[in-house]
Amino acid sequence: MEKFLARQPIFDSDRVVYGYELLFRNGPGNAFTPAREASSNLIVDSTMLFDLQTLTGNAKAFINLDRAALLNDVALLLPPDRTVIEILESVEPTPEIVAACRNLCDRGYTLALDDFVDHPKWAPLTSLVKYLKVDFLLSRGEARRAIAQRYARSGAQLLAEKVETAADQRDAERFGYSLFQGYFFCKPSMVEGRAMPLNKLICLRLLQACTGTDISHTEIESILKQDPSLVYKLLRYLNSPRMGFRTEIRSIKHAITLLGEEEFRRWAAVLAIVAMTRDKPHELIRTALTRAYFCEEISGLLGMPTDRSDLFLMGLLSVTDALLDLPIDRVLAGLPVSQDVSLALSRQSGRFSSVYHAILSYERGDWSRISAALGSRLDIEEHIPACYLDAAKRANQVPV
Repeated sequence: MEKFLARQPIFDSDRVVYGYELLFRNGPGNAFTPAREASSNLIVDSTMLFDLQTLTGNAKAFINLDRAALLNDVALLLPPDRTVIEILESVEPTPEIVAACRNLCDRGYTLALDDFVDHPKWAPLTSLVKYLKVDFLLSRGEARRAIAQRYARSGAQLLAEKVETAADQRDAERFGYSLFQGYFFCKPSMVEGRAMPLNKLICLRLLQACTGTDISHTEIESILKQDPSLVYKLLRYLNSPRMGFRTEIRSIKHAITLLGEEEFRRWAAVLAIVAMTRDKPHELIRTALTRAYFCEEISGLLGMPTDRSDLFLMGLLSVTDALLDLPIDRVLAGLPVSQDVSLALSRQSGRFSSVYHAILSYERGDWSRISAALGSRLDIEEHIPACYLDAAKRANQVPV
């Protein structure tokens, strides 16, 4: 049976990845409909099938356990140093649940309360858990603040989840939350009248040069020479073991000759995106690269092999609004991308919109929207987990 997995990043106050919440479903037959309970066997099987190192690196894996999984000691099959056990809000804190949680703590496991609300029934567990996760979509301003004030000295870390904007993150920090889960880092923080930093302007020009109809190694060399670190990074990419060239690449012209125009465009675009993240969360790089490789992987399944390069570029460009703190329309206006790429990113319409919706929904574990985006085609859905895992592996191999 195929296993489905999504991951959602958790950040500290410096926007460094602290962990990932991993979400599982058990196959195309029911993967994209909400389940009432998560099966113990499903959680264990999924954890064993997917490589935690690929999915989370050195960060913690936050994994939900339902009542059955807690009482059946399923968590004991998970590595205690790599995982945080999230107790779902649907689990009633009965004496046997409290005993099971205390047993996990005694064995070195770390616990979290998911979708925490300040109700007296949770008192037996609040002294055992290290993390209190508060849903910022369900809890409003005063409720968020009240929880933070009451539990600030409890020893538990306050984690704000479903934080979708930079403003939400600032409010959470002001209230005393130290961890943040959500996609606020993927959205631009608008600052009117601010000039674009020189290094980002150079990167944008590089993107323009490598996405245009004709490619000129002279023009690209001229752009790269404005920032010598870009030349170093590009040659580092191209000379990495993954590329497999027997001959060392010493110049842009040499790279175009060996790689071919299409492949060189890809690596120049990757370089530009990576270089733009100097003052942004490192997770933006992983997100952009994973999306790009995912879109490329799925192009064949969707019968769009000739659009492979454009789909790769669409995934790569999907975070440029956050990188430049500009609306995506303004970013795309300066890039000679295809109309299909532009429509998908700026209007979420057109031929590529289904792929764009699919990757965004998969990242969030929104299974029903993935199904809608792909037209409920189970022949494609069953291959999505493998495409995503392969994309994550390839993204991890890019030297940044």
